[in-house]
Amino acid sequence: MSAANIPAVLTALKSLLGDGLSTGQSIREIHSRDEAHSTPILPDAVVFPQSTAEVSEIVKICAAHACPIVPFGVGTSLEGHVIPIKGGISMDFSQMNQVLDVHPEDLDAVVQPGVTRTQLNQELRATGLMFTVDPGADATMGGMAATRASGTNTVRYGTMRENVMALEVVLADGTIIQTGSRARKSSAGYDLTHLFIGSEGTLGIITQLTVRLFGQPAAISAATCAFETVDDAVNSVIAAIQCGLPMARIELLDEVQMRGMNLYNPDMDLPEKPHLFLEFHGSDAGVAEQVHAFRAITDEFGASDFNWAKKTEDRNRLWAARHSAYYAAQSLRKGATAVLTDCCVPISALAECIGQAKAMIAKTGLIAPVVGHVGDGNFHLQILVDPQNAQEIATAKSLAAKLNHVALSLDGTVTGEHGVGTGKLPYMQAEHGAAYGVMTNLKRSMDPDNILNPGKLVALN
Repeated sequence: MSAANIPAVLTALKSLLGDGLSTGQSIREIHSRDEAHSTPILPDAVVFPQSTAEVSEIVKICAAHACPIVPFGVGTSLEGHVIPIKGGISMDFSQMNQVLDVHPEDLDAVVQPGVTRTQLNQELRATGLMFTVDPGADATMGGMAATRASGTNTVRYGTMRENVMALEVVLADGTIIQTGSRARKSSAGYDLTHLFIGSEGTLGIITQLTVRLFGQPAAISAATCAFETVDDAVNSVIAAIQCGLPMARIELLDEVQMRGMNLYNPDMDLPEKPHLFLEFHGSDAGVAEQVHAFRAITDEFGASDFNWAKKTEDRNRLWAARHSAYYAAQSLRKGATAVLTDCCVPISALAECIGQAKAMIAKTGLIAPVVGHVGDGNFHLQILVDPQNAQEIATAKSLAAKLNHVALSLDGTVTGEHGVGTGKLPYMQAEHGAAYGVMTNLKRSMDPDNILNPGKLVALN
């Protein structure tokens, strides 16, 4: 887009939105970055639509001037998804944050994209239902769908891919479409709903979601346990999964991460050994049976220091500590920033992949805690670097690149849940081969002027 087009775009948007358009420096700075280790880039303006109709009109104005549009939830993504690398307009969905309908008898809800996962669950409390996708951050539903988010509950309840039934989407020319329905299955045509899930705003802008809900379990039991080695912890998980044990959450934190957890949470005081954080859902009898079976399995791998959290407040403290793992890791090196990466492999290859990762970390001399949703083969590295040390940053990025290639060599993927953005873009061809060309052709077909989040997921000239 020519810079000369910006005044015309802003004039038209101001006429449409009034105070719903901002060119203030501080607002633009908030929308210039996400949680990724990358250089912020200011959008030319930020818009705050209040309805699907407004989103459509904004897109039409931008399309007429070939002006880029980058959807923005709360900015918790980790691969540069919301950075407006081509300038243009950042579209903030904070004012489209209504739970539109809840259907308890059908176990589904209809929400706007700016609704956060905790907001939805707060509104569901009286119904006895819950929305289960929990990536840790209090992300928006639209952002979670756009990045195909998952998290700690995935092993039992699935990712956003399994939990979104229908969408309302605004296309690159401003057309509004509906995909899917509230029916539990359909064989009527292409599955457009799942085309947009994980598309990172590059094919269309999500303005409404219909999502699955689950009943709150009658009984919940959570625990932590320690192991002498990461291999023992991972192999116990593999054995439990292969036995069909229906765990709701099963998280790995290595000994480095546990040191950070104790520093950041002084009342935690757990052994600085590899740990699993666990949760079981079901009836009282079912949970007791799951716990007994899991103890029997982990005994074979030398598990110790079991700590059980049966009270709600104890479980909440446990998972709040897990969700603060990013900040706990930061406490291991004062003043450091983090280069973050994730990968996902078949569960049978998980121990090998983590073992190779830890060997590569040791060679760099950097601190890089390992945290993983090991029940589905996904883990993360948080590589701590001095933000003023270019060599350390280069070393960290090289480490992340090597891990990506290890994951691919084990029939895995370069990202289990962070998404592509710009950070994983260099590895897409290696992972997808000729299929990556199909993705590129889809982008060209649906967004020929390349205005929807340009430069992310697929690279067009």
